[in-house]
Amino acid sequence: MKLTRRSLLASASVLLTPPLAGLNPARAANALTVGLIPSEDSRAMIANSQAMMDMLSKSLGMPVKPFVAADYNGVIEALRSKRLDVAYLGPFSYVMGTTVAPIEAFAVAETKKAGRAFYHSLIVAHKDSGIKTVADLKGKTFAFVDPTSTSGHLFPKAGLMKEGFNTDKDFGRVIFSGSHDSNAVAVQNKKIEAVAIADRILDAAISKGLAKREDLVVVWKSDPIPESPTVWRKDLDANLKKRVQAAFLDVKDIPWSDQGMLNGFHPTNDKAYDIIRETAKILNLDLRAMK
Repeated sequence: MKLTRRSLLASASVLLTPPLAGLNPARAANALTVGLIPSEDSRAMIANSQAMMDMLSKSLGMPVKPFVAADYNGVIEALRSKRLDVAYLGPFSYVMGTTVAPIEAFAVAETKKAGRAFYHSLIVAHKDSGIKTVADLKGKTFAFVDPTSTSGHLFPKAGLMKEGFNTDKDFGRVIFSGSHDSNAVAVQNKKIEAVAIADRILDAAISKGLAKREDLVVVWKSDPIPESPTVWRKDLDANLKKRVQAAFLDVKDIPWSDQGMLNGFHPTNDKAYDIIRETAKILNLDLRAMK
């Protein structure tokens, strides 16, 4: 399946229904505009993010206006055209965005539920399958999540390729289940011999009773994948950047959209997302050519 910029960006989650056309292309001197990831109804997104916007506004001493776009492409275009100052993007969408817009990661959120600012992709098998190593996957049935899933396809596929496993030929049968939960259920019930899944989603599936940890074997684990970054336009005033980053780092212990309670933000930078670029190279993805 051909991976396009639109499919990769849109699959990561969903944002902004109110059009951005009404925003002033030049940032108002007395307001900061913030773009949010599309993941629920735009009105709910703005309402659920209001506590954070209020804290940022108080710290900065200026109004902070949240905006939600129709998809990631809309957020990146709004940053490129200077209709937004700051935005929240997925890891792959950020890296792709840097190829078309002058943006830079500066902060990453940590939720109370996760307790960290990164996650891992896993390949998991049922203990009764006899699969213990990557080599044991040869000839077995396997489920990825979605062609555009970071931890459910792109990272595990690249990881297998690095170990000399041919994902197009070495599996007995490959499917895309459509969701991480589906993979957890399929491997638990022995419908599929091994699956790709995000560690945090596997933990959640186990807590919901969809799978049992004692029945599963971790065959492969990725290096840490950085969580979604908060980014700014590189051309923002240097003093404003310092104030904005300090304001984000002061935000703590509040509801963060649909992700639960926020522990706080940590500083980050563009280099932290080089692992995304390296994975794209392994998969021969031309990020600049994706549209």
